[in-house]
Amino acid sequence: MEVLNGKWKILIIGTLMAGGKKRFMELLREVDGIAAKMLSKELQELEMHKLISRTVCNTKPITVEYEITEYGKKLEKILLELTNWGMEHREMILKG
Repeated sequence: MEVLNGKWKILIIGTLMAGGKKRFMELLREVDGIAAKMLSKELQELEMHKLISRTVCNTKPITVEYEITEYGKKLEKILLELTNWGMEHREMILKG
């Protein structure tokens, strides 16, 4: 659980799973509310745990792309189950 700890990691992973490769600024726009410094920190931690890969592109200006690794894709079923549970939980709470 420590690997996915925090407010942002699951959102970042979900964004990359849904949309494929993303540049830093694309992730910054799509992960609503995250600051650039926090996104950078979270991406470094996810890369350290081999859940995402970072590719520096030979462009001008230099761009960096992030994507889910094969190992990171193993989380897809788990995240889908968490999402399903969350939706069921919300319905239960709203029904009272």
